Amino acid sequence: MNDNNTKYGAAECGDCNTCDRRCNEQQAQDALLAAVQAAAAVDRNSYEKNLLRERLATLEQDTKPGTQVETFSKYAVVRPATAGREGALLSSNHEGLTLYTLIIYSENFAGILNQITAVFTRRQVNIESLNVCASSTPGVHKYTITCYCKQEMAEMLCKQIEKKIDVLQANCFVDDEIFILETSLLKLSTPLVLANPEISRIVRRYDARIVEVNPTYTTVEKTGVTSDVLEHFNLLNELGCVLQFVRSGRIAITKSCIERLDQYIAKREEEREK
Repeated sequence: MNDNNTKYGAAECGDCNTCDRRCNEQQAQDALLAAVQAAAAVDRNSYEKNLLRERLATLEQDTKPGTQVETFSKYAVVRPATAGREGALLSSNHEGLTLYTLIIYSENFAGILNQITAVFTRRQVNIESLNVCASSTPGVHKYTITCYCKQEMAEMLCKQIEKKIDVLQANCFVDDEIFILETSLLKLSTPLVLANPEISRIVRRYDARIVEVNPTYTTVEKTGVTSDVLEHFNLLNELGCVLQFVRSGRIAITKSCIERLDQYIAKREEEREK
């Protein structure tokens, strides 16, 4: 290329393809393009990417030497569940008592739960589990409560609860009369899960689902009837890999072909029309 072109600007020389020099405008465009590409690569306005960066930063902090992983492996946090500790099953004496499930329907007003639990408190009956949710009927809430007691006491509880003004209906059932379901979450030691293949076999045998895995712990979800949930926990707890264990309240529907609540509401409407 002729040296005389050095006195011209790049836009004037007309040979930008072979010229090694760059004019100021071209340099500015290249810098802007590089900045845009860098910003697009970071994409810091993306919620998902920000969340992923935070989780990776947290995991990196947790796995540093001298933090949770080392403390966990050194001091043997994992231990069989015992009464009074996190993850323990209450070993109360229920000999001669039956586990009853009370299904209660009430109108959706504040303070009704307190009125219902007060009935159990006055009769010294301990509530094993409690689940409250909206029912399929608009404006009606459903309470599923389990407790150990005798048949006479279960029937008395239902009668006393039905006396509450805002309660529509209360019935008691044994396990054979209803379809039940519970969900549990187990926090397992990841090093022990990797070291003992029997743990993975138990998880698969009970159709449990692994929802999260990191170098410290593995979270497993198990859904099923109460006996399967407890048996699954007991087998894993015997292997000493359970860090935490939690169960949800029982949800249940009756095996009857007739919905008692619908029958009650229809009967009440007929009485109003008369």
